[in-house]
Amino acid sequence: MGRTSTARERLLDSACELLHTRGYTAVGVAEICARAEVKKGSFYHFFASKQVLTLAAVDAYWEDQRTAWTATLTDPADAPLDRLRKLLAAQVEAQRLAKIEGGAVNGCLLGNLALELSGHEPEIQRRLAEIFDEQTTLVAAVLAEAAATGRIPAARAAHGAARAVIAQLEGAVLLAKLADDPAALDGLWPTVEALIG
Repeated sequence: MGRTSTARERLLDSACELLHTRGYTAVGVAEICARAEVKKGSFYHFFASKQVLTLAAVDAYWEDQRTAWTATLTDPADAPLDRLRKLLAAQVEAQRLAKIEGGAVNGCLLGNLALELSGHEPEIQRRLAEIFDEQTTLVAAVLAEAAATGRIPAARAAHGAARAVIAQLEGAVLLAKLADDPAALDGLWPTVEALIG
């Protein structure tokens, strides 16, 4: 049996890293191929365009994130709001680690792309919107559990409140990236706690 190529996975990993740290416009196919140590001709064997690769990278990134989000937000060992706090703490810790290991706060790949591509690349924008909707649904389920146990008012468990939590997270991460300082995220949980009552 022949050797299995890892070229597609290397291209995805390189694209995720470069898109996250440099952005969509600043990164070309040639640079992604060089980082992945894959010939440009092989790139087009796997992906028809940079846009198609970006969609695949976004999906791969969210697949990993979704696993962590779901595990944290459905852990029966913790109360609902404790699960939400742990999820947000993990997001903050990821930015701290990025600063320590890479020298910069990279922000959220999804949020970065949503801002950079606003008004452009409608297929990527559509996919990002779907992912943010999925995140909102995951948070809404936790808020509904918290409301059912009397921890928060029922009105604060609505879909709009869950979307506000996601917006708070993304906005705080954006400001931390702008300042290149993870300390800008220190007040995230108290702010979300006040938001949901």
